[in-house]
Amino acid sequence: MDLGIAGKRALVCASSKGLGRGSAEALAEAGVDLVMNARGTEALGAAAEAIRAKYQVNVVAVAADITTDDGRAAVLAQGPFDILVTNAGGPPPGLWSDWSRDDFIRALDANMLTPIALMQACLPGMMAQGWGRVVNITSMSVKAPIGQLGLSNTARTGLTGFVAGTSRQVAGKGVAINNLLPGIHATDRSIALDGAVVKARGIPLEQVIAERSASIPAGRYGTAAEFGAMCAFLCSQHAGFIIGQNILLDGGAVNATL
Repeated sequence: MDLGIAGKRALVCASSKGLGRGSAEALAEAGVDLVMNARGTEALGAAAEAIRAKYQVNVVAVAADITTDDGRAAVLAQGPFDILVTNAGGPPPGLWSDWSRDDFIRALDANMLTPIALMQACLPGMMAQGWGRVVNITSMSVKAPIGQLGLSNTARTGLTGFVAGTSRQVAGKGVAINNLLPGIHATDRSIALDGAVVKARGIPLEQVIAERSASIPAGRYGTAAEFGAMCAFLCSQHAGFIIGQNILLDGGAVNATL
């Protein structure tokens, strides 16, 4: 399918690895020029060069912490953007009794306030030109909370509320904002969470992966490539009537009718 977005320009955050990289690759395959962002200079540079060489699109790499004012300024200086994909690593797991106010503030900064700030910066230009796409990579935890990920549950649900209202205010200007809610995917994040279970229970990693896979109706972890394909579709010319939705990519793990 021709996504109709060749020549558009996208900012993809946290795109050196994992779901962000999968999204960047899928957009590049559709002919979209990229500004890729992550904190790690080496990994980001390697990812940008690989995508540039494979898809022959223009790729600018900006190594910066997108959760800081200076980091956002450095990235946004590469704009304007037709497409925005927000993404940031989730906060650490733990128990409700473990977290301080500072822990919650860090989670909110990374997983709610940073995406909001990026949208506030990019939406006016998109509205002025009459076309834009925003995809926020959140988590299936906004549909079904994950006990040990309470910081993530809290911050990402706040972002979901912001998107619910804002998306409907800008849709008439040709801008579509939606959220993608990943379940377990084979990324560094899942490796870290699996490792925490290994440490807590003293069992082999292979057993942890088998148990978690068994909890997913699809029987496996998702891949960054299939996640990226859905992200690219939501950024396409075909997605202009999809507004303010929370789309699960979880292999059926959330057992819900709606």
